[in-house]
Amino acid sequence: MFGIFRRWKPKGQMYSFALYVKTKNFHWHLHFRDYHLLLDEHADAIFDSIDIMAERVRRVGGTTIRSISHIGTLQTIEDDNSDTVSAGEMIQILMEDNGHIAKMIRDAITVCDKNRDSATSNQLQDILDKTERRKWFLYEVMQGSKNTE
Repeated sequence: MFGIFRRWKPKGQMYSFALYVKTKNFHWHLHFRDYHLLLDEHADAIFDSIDIMAERVRRVGGTTIRSISHIGTLQTIEDDNSDTVSAGEMIQILMEDNGHIAKMIRDAITVCDKNRDSATSNQLQDILDKTERRKWFLYEVMQGSKNTE
């Protein structure tokens, strides 16, 4: 019943962990106070979702991420190793990455629903709602991104 979800979950954690690190990186480099605080909140929420789903996947017999190299082998969120990224670019990148995560979560919810795993589906729906909220906030920031350049 949970085989498909167990295979998806480590990938889901890797996407989220990669987004967490990128969000924290941009938080450290973004010096507009409100955006700095916003990205810190976003990073905390992403980190919390990783823990929630890791515990869920263990309860259904799956395995979790084990190391940075494990994350690197399967992540689809691109790293950003640039020395300098403009504030507007940071916000745009994070908005797109959160959209990518939202799609992955929707796909996982579909798998859970097909397998009648409502407990996992419910947790994923809550995480999806928070992910879509982050994307929306970032979209609204982008509307005024000319003020961040």
